[in-house]
Amino acid sequence: MSNLERAAVPSLCGGRGFVVPEPVRELLSPRRVPLGESTVVRRLLPNLGRRMVGAWCFVDHYGPDDIADEPGMQVPPHPHMGLQTVSWLHEGEVLHRDSLGSLQTIRPRQLGLMTSGRAISHSEESPRPHARLLHGAQLWVALPDSHRHTEPHFEHHADLPLVTAPGLTATLILGTVDGTTSPGTTYSPLVGADLTLTRDTEHRLPLEPDFEYAVLTMSGEARVDGVPVLPGSMLYLGCGRTDLPLHALSDTTLMLLGGEPFEEELIMWWNFIGRTQQDIETARSDWMASHRFGEVHGYAGDRLPAPELPPVPLKPRGRTR
Repeated sequence: MSNLERAAVPSLCGGRGFVVPEPVRELLSPRRVPLGESTVVRRLLPNLGRRMVGAWCFVDHYGPDDIADEPGMQVPPHPHMGLQTVSWLHEGEVLHRDSLGSLQTIRPRQLGLMTSGRAISHSEESPRPHARLLHGAQLWVALPDSHRHTEPHFEHHADLPLVTAPGLTATLILGTVDGTTSPGTTYSPLVGADLTLTRDTEHRLPLEPDFEYAVLTMSGEARVDGVPVLPGSMLYLGCGRTDLPLHALSDTTLMLLGGEPFEEELIMWWNFIGRTQQDIETARSDWMASHRFGEVHGYAGDRLPAPELPPVPLKPRGRTR
């Protein structure tokens, strides 16, 4: 999924100096952003005061939306560089096309993982015909410097491993939870899991104390480490935890995101992640000149032009504003 804002603002991310070294409870409110013709997303990362959670650097939550009489998701071809995109659905379907020739319908609880590496372009759309409801999340993972120029590739994992306990099912999106590991490719220590809890379930989920974590509420209502969380909100939890108390007040679904604090400082502008202004300027110029990012075939529409660069220099800074 793309950042479709026409006046893209640079996000200056990364660096361990701004990591919270102990457990905290910081509730992040979303910013509503229109996406395409009929979708509005709740943007939770980057957020005012909080830019990253491990290598996770971008989180949009959308739906559940009734798109029975709407086109649904319509994201034209657009470029990515220096990151991975994670497509995650609870309801509906998304058709993925990319410049490698990939054509894949992604369905609920299936992992669509695109590693942009040095350069890729893709589109995303609701199939025609499509299901009545659309509900999911789109996330980005920053690639470390040692892998940011890797060859682009796309993975689709339809059957993901589960961790179960009374009243809890955890689907492993990326990384490892309680000894169970996702098949998705990662380039830094991180974790992503989808947690389904039945009403009144109480559970302590094992965590890695060297990771920082956040929990996104997809649906229902729960208390996470005693803090009430509602759909579309994210609770940042800091580091230093060996487990996480969960209490479902209703049937609830959550996304657990975490990872080792990302050491490098980054510039994230539009759909690119780089280290210098020159990285971003070159990527924008290449996209506008139809160079390097390839071509997406089969999408019924024009590709997305890049916004103008801001008039001020882009400099990498820390993880928080």
